[in-house]
Amino acid sequence: MPASCASCRCSCSRPVPEGRVRVVPSLLAADFGALRRDMEKVACAGWCSVDVMDGHFVPNISLGPDALKALRGAGVRLDAHLMVSDPGAFLDSFAQAGADWIIFHLEACPRPRPLLRKLRALGVGVGLAVNPKTPVEGLFPFLPDLDLALVMTVQPGFGGQPFQEKTLSKIRSLRAAIDRSRRPVWLQVDGGIGPRTAPLAAGAGADCLVSGSGVFGAKDPRAALKRLVRESQDAFDRRGR
Repeated sequence: MPASCASCRCSCSRPVPEGRVRVVPSLLAADFGALRRDMEKVACAGWCSVDVMDGHFVPNISLGPDALKALRGAGVRLDAHLMVSDPGAFLDSFAQAGADWIIFHLEACPRPRPLLRKLRALGVGVGLAVNPKTPVEGLFPFLPDLDLALVMTVQPGFGGQPFQEKTLSKIRSLRAAIDRSRRPVWLQVDGGIGPRTAPLAAGAGADCLVSGSGVFGAKDPRAALKRLVRESQDAFDRRGR
């Protein structure tokens, strides 16, 4: 990374897929009374996820742009996962707060291309997500516009839910579509990612795994993170053998 980019959000500084699996700690599972401290425990990840919930799209309320802004720095990139009914109302505020990627849901915006273009104009990474019950094929037409495609493996709203293994077929289908597109799009998976399920998701083709309880629920979050990375990378590399 160029030295001049070390603290900016330009596209040259955001990591892109290159065969290395990233495990992204979800701050939803961190101690809300000490978010920055917990984030710094796992700064070696280089990337953390901020879950944004409005109490309408999902039955919970969580962090907003001011919290994300306060977490900037420490060498950690941040994605803002917008689980909200009106994502267009939040794009500017999270971009201004310093999000490196902004992800919103296809269920909340069935015609997402104008918002995807707005995110591109704002200079942030462009992400689009689908819930477990939504066909993953809904993402395929938008892959040329994306930097990140997210498959939820639990119904969003609360951390600590069990991984739904039926979503593995969706991950495989999306992996194939991304490979066909020949574009550098992260295949992110979020929900129930831990020591048993991280290799399953990576073996299906995910190269970006969001883990909350699997990291922060461990006695040593940094060690847990490193284990998830190692075992997920092994599974990702073994695909098709």
